[in-house]
Amino acid sequence: MSYNEDDQGWQTVGGGDGDGGNRRNRRNDNDEEGGNENVWNNNRRRNDDDEGHYRPPRRDDNEGETGNAWSGGRTDNYEEPAGRRPQSGSYGRQDYQADEEAWPSLGDDERPPRRQGRADEASSWRPQEPVQQLHSHTQEHQLTEELRHNFKLPASEQQYAESVSSDVNTDPSNDELEDVAAACAKLWELDINRLTPGTDYEIDCGEGKKMYQREDMEENALFRHLDPSVFRRPTYARFVALLDNYNASMSVSERKSREEEQEEEAFVEEISRTAPIQYLKKYLSSKGIVRGGDEQFKNMLRNLWFKMFDRSGTDDSSSAFEHVFVGEIKRGRDNSDEVSGLHNWIQFYLEEAKGTLDYQGFILPRRRGDELPDSQSQLLTVQFKWNGFLKPLSSTLVGVSPEFEMALYTLCFYGGQEDNHVQLGPYSVNIKVYPLGRNGIGSAFPIAEE
Repeated sequence: MSYNEDDQGWQTVGGGDGDGGNRRNRRNDNDEEGGNENVWNNNRRRNDDDEGHYRPPRRDDNEGETGNAWSGGRTDNYEEPAGRRPQSGSYGRQDYQADEEAWPSLGDDERPPRRQGRADEASSWRPQEPVQQLHSHTQEHQLTEELRHNFKLPASEQQYAESVSSDVNTDPSNDELEDVAAACAKLWELDINRLTPGTDYEIDCGEGKKMYQREDMEENALFRHLDPSVFRRPTYARFVALLDNYNASMSVSERKSREEEQEEEAFVEEISRTAPIQYLKKYLSSKGIVRGGDEQFKNMLRNLWFKMFDRSGTDDSSSAFEHVFVGEIKRGRDNSDEVSGLHNWIQFYLEEAKGTLDYQGFILPRRRGDELPDSQSQLLTVQFKWNGFLKPLSSTLVGVSPEFEMALYTLCFYGGQEDNHVQLGPYSVNIKVYPLGRNGIGSAFPIAEE
């Protein structure tokens, strides 16, 4: 599937928008340490009342709807997918340790500023100055006015790309149905929207370091260039529209506006037309995990990824999508704040371009002689600071499409285990998926295997 820069190839989807049901169910799985009283919102839409409580932002169209009309992705006839096996470990306070990093946090007293106009003058934290190569493209990566207008419409009235060609085989084989590793390898082949390193983007991995080293080993940004036309591809554009819908603090309840819900519905509708997601649907249907038609499948995706839950003792403070793709700030074991999640390369790039993320080098392999990452690598293990707080170890797949990552983690969640040892092209990877209860994703990310 190819996309040109004038956004042609979009079409209008028919049918209803799947609304219905009551406000999303709240969870209280008590799965992670307590949050932070400070509100980290450097790049989040915020609107606090006089007592400092979060209130959803008002939109220009002044719809005024602040409730969740689609019940976290459910409809009245929604059924939980069958076949999800209980996992070893409970993804609870004792088992889950902040993704892959059970390491000491930075432990400093720096605090990111509040929204512009409410900065804490006593704070010494300042955004990193972006490198010139990156900064010059920042404005080019904003959504066009045409796309913004389209995205404000109800999901059922928006324009979408055509479905993947029938010439692309999205039927899982018997071997793939029996072996999750084979299914993941097939997803990699089907990611025809994946970017090409050196052509669509350029990275500079810079200096390596040991995981325990805390000094900044790299003065330059990881991303040196990204073709601005990338964010005019339909699934990329809709993915970017979701990233500012969240408050990073785990101690703040999220209240979605109707427009934000429409963005979620439209994103799921868009990716459902791609080869990886169509393969995922057929895979889960063949195994009896998802029953029903297209609408039931899309409801399942919205429910799995966008339903809000309690992660730090605060109702509706997190979701699988926010944690994995956007990132969060939580209170660590030593009572200091630290980064949790943020495994998506697009979010990494955009935050780095704004100066809120500071790349500090890649993590050296444990064994000497192992291959080091370079500008062509699409699986990286790195260290960075986000909003002034360190993440000592984080892994990401670079250049893959949003639909590929959603399909990969969903397939491993329903069809695999917590550890899924797979081969993605040239990369040996463990896809780590922590469950949240029986039917939720707490975290998901790749780990490079040596």
